[in-house]
Amino acid sequence: MPNWTDPNRRDFLKFLAASPLLGLAGRAEETPIASAGDALNVLDFEAAAREKLPPAHFGYLATGVDDERTLRANREGFARFQIRPRRLVDTSRLDSSVSLFGTRWGTPIVLSPASSQRAFHKEGELPVARAARAKKHLQILSTGANASVEDVIAARGEPVWFQLYASSSWTVSRAMVKRAEAAGCPVLCLTVDQVVDSNRETLKKAIRRDDRDCSECHDRSSPQTVHERRRMFDGLDLAGVSFTPALTWDYVKRLKDATSMKVVVKGIVTREDAALAVRHGADGVICSNHGGRADDTGRSSIESLSEVVAGASGRIPVLVDSGFRRGTDIFTALALGASAICVGRPYLWGLAAFGQEGVETVLEILTRELHLAMRYAGTPAIRDIAAHHISTR
Repeated sequence: MPNWTDPNRRDFLKFLAASPLLGLAGRAEETPIASAGDALNVLDFEAAAREKLPPAHFGYLATGVDDERTLRANREGFARFQIRPRRLVDTSRLDSSVSLFGTRWGTPIVLSPASSQRAFHKEGELPVARAARAKKHLQILSTGANASVEDVIAARGEPVWFQLYASSSWTVSRAMVKRAEAAGCPVLCLTVDQVVDSNRETLKKAIRRDDRDCSECHDRSSPQTVHERRRMFDGLDLAGVSFTPALTWDYVKRLKDATSMKVVVKGIVTREDAALAVRHGADGVICSNHGGRADDTGRSSIESLSEVVAGASGRIPVLVDSGFRRGTDIFTALALGASAICVGRPYLWGLAAFGQEGVETVLEILTRELHLAMRYAGTPAIRDIAAHHISTR
């Protein structure tokens, strides 16, 4: 008879219980959903996207870096937190609206910036913008978008926020900032958690398994050809231009001086950096580890959130992303002090699987789950969600 009390065996069982492979095995017998309406939760869209996308494209979407400790931590980190429900509270009417920089949004769920969305749908970011319009969600557009900021705003029906990767050329960066500003973007999100390339081994393995001719999809022979399908780089000379590891806090002031847009710093995960963001004039921060796609610290965004909120000291809004898959995840972040929550991979799974309808359904599911969490916790409005609704293991 097996000795289930043996320490080595117990450790192995713990590994199996925590392993994403077990979850995949449990879902392997299920047939991927045939329509967006068949989805029970947002994870159903992951299997559908995997089935429809070429291996390298799904690998780009799924990859973390190195041993993918941070990628896993972004999900496992939520297990540290428990929601403390309150009873006999009238939740027949819910107010899930939030205010960001003077604009009222009906939901705290924001569409994160993501590059190269034509890898997932032939129209790229445009179906996402139309879904954001239909469901009234804030959308943040990536520097690496395949669609132009002007076309995305037209599809969205109102301005979006713009995310900036600072380059080694201020001329290039400033040109994109000015273009976004001219298009009507009210907020600029400066990404600071990826200033060099990252070691995305899962993507590299997926590329090896993909025998298609990708010359029609992308050409990586130079920065100019890499970005020629990314419309924010139209007309810009990219010779010798790259990410810049020389980025410092002075860059925040430089941006503030160069634009009338609000400047939000994306990629903050410590109390110290949140305080520095306030000190250097940032209008907000996004607690983010780039979805586990930049460095492999093994630390989740949700576990970083409390100290980022503490560092911000209530002086600027704190948004958060990375690893959000359930309405209870969103509720947890709101209880920890987040002003809004950004989601990335789930809506991209929906985009890849079913286009605009898939994105809309992902947003509907997350919103429905958040509303359920609010009702069970006894919080009729977002403003009622507080730290006492959460306990930690």
